[in-house]
Amino acid sequence: MFGISWAEFFVILLVAVLVIPARMWPDVARFLARAVNYIRRIMWKITDVTESVKQQIDLEKPIDDIIKTTTDDVLDGFSTVLPKKKTVRKTSKKKVSK
Repeated sequence: MFGISWAEFFVILLVAVLVIPARMWPDVARFLARAVNYIRRIMWKITDVTESVKQQIDLEKPIDDIIKTTTDDVLDGFSTVLPKKKTVRKTSKKKVSK
């Protein structure tokens, strides 16, 4: 719990009992209850946000795969060497007169 052992927790509790007067315990209990509720609400909000981000990433993953495969196909099409076409030269034949 928060990185402290039970023995340390009991020492803190014992010091709190000795230092805080008995008439203030209801106020301390209310404060601690509000603090715990506030922390719980924050944790739920963080959990909800992380879940929505995970869902958004999962939705975008197939789109990224489609983009990647399409890009790879296009780049492969450019990278293949096309066979050279034979060009036929037309030479002009001059009549040689003798």
